[in-house]
Order: sequence, then structure tokens, then C-alpha cells
Amino acid sequence: MALLSVGELDLYHETFGDPDDEPVLLIAGIGAQCLSWPVGFCEALADRFLYVIRFDNRDIGLSTKLDHLPFQLGEAMAATLAGESFEPPYHLDDMAADAVGVIDALGLDSAHMVGMSLGGMIAQLTAVNHRDRVRSLTCIMSNTGNPDYGQGSDEAMEALLSPGPTTREESIERSIAQRRIWGTPDLIDEVALAAQFGEMWDRDHHPDAAQRQYGAAMASDDREPALRSLDVATLVVHGGQDTLIAPSGGERTAELIPGASLLMIDEMGHDLLDAFWPPIVEAILQLIVGSRV
Repeated sequence: MALLSVGELDLYHETFGDPDDEPVLLIAGIGAQCLSWPVGFCEALADRFLYVIRFDNRDIGLSTKLDHLPFQLGEAMAATLAGESFEPPYHLDDMAADAVGVIDALGLDSAHMVGMSLGGMIAQLTAVNHRDRVRSLTCIMSNTGNPDYGQGSDEAMEALLSPGPTTREESIERSIAQRRIWGTPDLIDEVALAAQFGEMWDRDHHPDAAQRQYGAAMASDDREPALRSLDVATLVVHGGQDTLIAPSGGERTAELIPGASLLMIDEMGHDLLDAFWPPIVEAILQLIVGSRV
């Protein structure tokens, strides 16, 4: 396996393209394996002379699992509703440090950060905490941590927090049902999704990890003060049909980060379908070219 030693963790990674090209690190979302960045998308970036790296975040996929860190999501949510704090098993800052650890382990001085959903939050913190390691920042369907923006619909949040599956069939059914709620409405291909989610189950199934990652997101501070003063070339991509992280999350991110550009794709939900790859890839490429100036 292509494991990288990052502190006390082993993080699985894959690369696409020429290592001599500009490096792009793809950071996946909550409970999402690196496979959530489709091979075709990675290859489309690599074909534009970019060196693309996708990796499994801590606690997911083929990376180190942290089952020794006790955490009950229900208790954390109850504490939050009561106005009390709780201590998560780890923080988004730790996951941002993991991203830096990946580029360190690959011998890179820095990389262009591209994060999706929770990965967008991690990418933001990577730029905030490790500015010299970030060449540019792309946030796809994410938010700023301000609860007034980018909140999911009641239906989407209920689906996200529904009990984790215990069998392969349950996992596929649950994942497709979720995608019906927050995915791109007119482009749902359930046969393709079943194959994709089946592959992910076969590769790794570890529902407790998603709870711990969700806890890290819940305990994260509002990033808005830091984002207001962030000096990095930034692209924000969001779908107008996103019900998991509402479009206001992307709009607010672009509003706060100085000089950020916003690509709002009206037809897109909370997914990364091939129909939308061309404008996203082109926008990322233009950001990277512009960041060299």
C-alpha cells in the first residue's frame, strides 16, 4: 500500500501526473475516502500539467484508524444544544496538519490545496495555520464555520446523522438515499452510485470514523476572523442545488477571503459529477496560473 508516515499516523495516498508539475493536494470530506475524488477528475487535472495527490484522511479508508479515542456523537450534540463545550477526539487543526504532513512526506515545499465539503474547511485551516505551505486555495461546497451561513436542510442533516450501516447492502442503500437528498437532482445515476459505494465498502467500512470527524467539525471555531485576513489566491466552488451545505456557505467564504473568486454552478448539488468537471477544472487551472504571478 502507498502509505506515508505522518507523525504517528500512516496516511494512504495516490498520485496522478508528473511529479515535476505543480502539486495539487485533494482533501476529502466527512467520512469520505480518497475515492470520492473520481479518477477521471484527477486525470483531468493531471492532463493540464498538474501533479495530483489524493489521500485518505485520518480515520478513514486505508489510513490509520483512531478507535482508541472514545467519542459519542450523541453526547456531544446534547452538550452543544445545552450551550456546553465538549472535547472532540481531534480537531480540524490536526487534520490540517495531516495535509501538511502529506506534502512533507512527498518532499514538497508546498502545494495547491483543494478541499471538498469538510475537506474545504480543512484546506482553509491549512492556509490559515501553514500559510507558507499553501500555493493556492480551492474550497468546493464548504463554509466558514459561521452557523448563520451554509446550514443544511433539516432533511439533509437527518440523513447525514442517521445510524451507520452494518452491511454492504445497507451502506449502498443509505448512501444512495442521501444522494437523492443532497446530490444533483437531475443527474442521479443509481447504478453508477451503487457500484461506487460498493467499492468503498469493500475497501473500508468504518462508520465510527465519520462520527469522530463530525465531532472535529462541531468543535471547530468560527474561521471567519482568520479568513478575513487570509492572503492566498482563492477559488470558491458551490452548487446552487446543495442542501447539505447551502450555497450561502460558499458565497460567504468568497465574500470574506480577500480577492476570492466564486464559481456558483446553479444545477449542481453536493456531489462532484463529471458533467461539472470541465468548468471546475478550468477554474482551478486559472487560479493556479494566476497564483504564479
